[in-house]
Amino acid sequence: MGDLYALDFDGVLCDSCGESSISAVKAAKVRWPALFDGVDSVLEDWIVDQMHIVRPVVETGYENLLLVRLLVESRLPSIRKSSVAEGLTVEDILENWSKIKPVIMEEWDENRDALIDLFGKVRDEWMDNDLATWIGANRFYPGVPDALKFSSSTIYIVTTKQSRFADALLRELAGVTIPPERIYGLGTGPKVKVLKQLQLRPEHQGMKLHFVEDRLATLKNVIKEPELDGWNLYLGDWGYNTQKEREEAANISRIQLLQLSDFSKKLK
Repeated sequence: MGDLYALDFDGVLCDSCGESSISAVKAAKVRWPALFDGVDSVLEDWIVDQMHIVRPVVETGYENLLLVRLLVESRLPSIRKSSVAEGLTVEDILENWSKIKPVIMEEWDENRDALIDLFGKVRDEWMDNDLATWIGANRFYPGVPDALKFSSSTIYIVTTKQSRFADALLRELAGVTIPPERIYGLGTGPKVKVLKQLQLRPEHQGMKLHFVEDRLATLKNVIKEPELDGWNLYLGDWGYNTQKEREEAANISRIQLLQLSDFSKKLK
């Protein structure tokens, strides 16, 4: 019956960290203009560098805005509004993001949906005004575009990115067209729910099911659902995860640690 691959996008197919960090800085300036008055280009470059390190904690794009502001507050005491920013290190963020995030959302009086809309709007404007540089701030991992193009497997994209951005990058940067009904983006529900929908489809009965993800927390959520026991689970070790998470994954029998070269071979 063949193989069905459900693939995460950011951190599995595409390294979008450069684009999302720059977009987050642009959006943060729109959302909190007064706070960003004191941010010069040197500090901006520092923020973008740090964002590459803390990227593994991001589940949904809007969190990039929170991280940008938190990094600024950690460097500029004069604008500090959050109780957690003083003495904060990137290691603290990697360890404790799930505890830090609700605190700053409340202290800054932020709304998740409003931040999602703003982040999408800033990206749309960048794409509309200068598609080439928006595309150029992303890169597909080596070998991935060809693996997608020539794959004999059935492929679905299951991502927390907004579908229109994943679709644009696949077409413009990878030269790959995946039918829109096979891209499950932000707003289609949690990934566990999408996997349940996919496995129930009549046309997928009897297929081998594979889910490739770079977030250990997401794979652990799948393991908690007995209904999803039929899925083969993979953690992409080239994606946005930490050494500590890879070591933890290696000790979980359901999860296979995957290298990029093996991933490309599997898809073919």
